[in-house]
Amino acid sequence: MTPRVFVVQPVPDAALALLREVAEVTVYPHLDRQITTDELVASAKRTDYLFAMHETIVPAEVVRANPRLRGISVVARSAEFIDLATARELRIPVATLYPADEIYGRIAKATADLTAGMLLSLAYRLLDADRFTRQGRFKQEQSLALMGLGCPGKTVGLIGLGVVGELLVPRLRSFEMEVLYTKRTRLSEARERALGVTWASGKDEVLRGSDYVCIACDYNSSTHRLIGAREFRLMRRSAYLINTARGRIVDEPALIAALRDGTIAGAALDVYWNEPPETHDPAPSEALYDLHNVILAPHNGGATWDVRTAMTVSCAQNIVAMIKGERPPGLCNPEIYDG
Repeated sequence: MTPRVFVVQPVPDAALALLREVAEVTVYPHLDRQITTDELVASAKRTDYLFAMHETIVPAEVVRANPRLRGISVVARSAEFIDLATARELRIPVATLYPADEIYGRIAKATADLTAGMLLSLAYRLLDADRFTRQGRFKQEQSLALMGLGCPGKTVGLIGLGVVGELLVPRLRSFEMEVLYTKRTRLSEARERALGVTWASGKDEVLRGSDYVCIACDYNSSTHRLIGAREFRLMRRSAYLINTARGRIVDEPALIAALRDGTIAGAALDVYWNEPPETHDPAPSEALYDLHNVILAPHNGGATWDVRTAMTVSCAQNIVAMIKGERPPGLCNPEIYDG
């Protein structure tokens, strides 16, 4: 009998082609919403292998839905949204992206590019300019109607400086911008010189001294609501916030208030408070839709054909290996094979 694979959302054709060489493939067709848990349970009952995306929540009821479920592969570095304990109990292999460092290096570059693109859009008010022109209001050259901060000579403050941040810095420097950063462990002086960045002793110094503030740290208990009403009051009224890291680093209601009352000039967001695993359906707060001084993107870091194809092909390769009776390269519960 031909193995059956269920894919939780549309993915690039290259990944599907790999799967179709060895299996019957069904793809959840909707691009405008996440698959629900009930739909996932129903689909799991009819499949042998589950192809999940990074923010697909796969609880025990899905893992237990089909006693013939033979494997799960997820487009992610870790299986944080998969009930691994149940998978271990039922001896179902679970695999993640491989080689993770190489693939996530590509994602980091794309996220750095997206962050730089958002900064440019704020600096030159591209969304405002688009709306202005579409409304038939372009009547005068050299107008003062859409003046922006620009980039040369301006300061970008980085809250955190990890892989994405270090990739972002040369992009910012190419715009002739100064870069101020803070992080838990300061870089060596040699590394600071090589990057062309200036150390700040804490986030308050970064917030006060920057024209653009980019969130570039990990999300954990120490960074939960790291940026809130107090922090927005420290920022310049002409300054912008950019968050392409994780939504819950920023207090979203406080951000909305700061955007409404002009505490800061604007923002660009790729991540939001309402995202898995805290909520099943990712979405910005509806209040953000009515604000014209914020750019909203749908967690789009890494959304290029090259990057997303590499990610989903890796996920497909894990399933192909499982179907062939081989150990999948991204296996994260090896006791299934070793026990």
